[in-house]
Amino acid sequence: MLSKGPAKKITIYVNEDTRYHHEPLYEAILTYLLHNGASGATASHCLAGFGEHRQMHTPKIEALAEHIPVRIEFIDTPERLDALLPTLYEMVSDGLIEVQDTNLVKVGRKESPSADAKQHQRRQGTAKMLRVFLGEADRLDGEPLYEAIVKRLRMTEIAGATVYRGILGYGAKGHTHRASFLHISKDLPIMISVVDTPEKIAAAIAIVEQMLEDGLIVVSDADFVRLIRSQRSADA
Repeated sequence: MLSKGPAKKITIYVNEDTRYHHEPLYEAILTYLLHNGASGATASHCLAGFGEHRQMHTPKIEALAEHIPVRIEFIDTPERLDALLPTLYEMVSDGLIEVQDTNLVKVGRKESPSADAKQHQRRQGTAKMLRVFLGEADRLDGEPLYEAIVKRLRMTEIAGATVYRGILGYGAKGHTHRASFLHISKDLPIMISVVDTPEKIAAAIAIVEQMLEDGLIVVSDADFVRLIRSQRSADA
């Protein structure tokens, strides 16, 4: 099972019409990976390509479409690769196998509901609440700053973040920002709210401080109660 950290990325290049035991080679490779514990694999058609024979293959010209390349990619642990590679080496008699070191930063899985799952789970404890105040017109590298902040927080696996758009407000400069039919403000107040552990909130503050030029960061203690509905309850 894949987890965050060092891993191996394997890319196999073969021709679509190359066969292995009377079936397309790329299908045989996928079947082998499926039945031998690979975490997952993807085969994709290429639009065009050429190899060491210096012959261009493209579906635009029927005579050149015979050997359209197919790329198979999968990521797995070094131990799993050691078990799979000898057979893959034997199967790919005409093609290319590439192995690269890589680093998994996120492995997301949908959890299957257990048969004895309760209607919902209840979690309670203490946490930290982070609130970031900024303007709707604030931007970073061409995109709204609040969107950029939320994207960065998501990459750090913060439990969640919510963006609120104000209808009226003013800041340290004393400028009033409001939304109405007669007065359309281009810089309405924005608040980003985050609740997580003290350690993750501290990391989030460091990220936000690097991105925020004009705004306010507020941190406070919080008590939380979280209710998680099980899949079985949701489908009932």
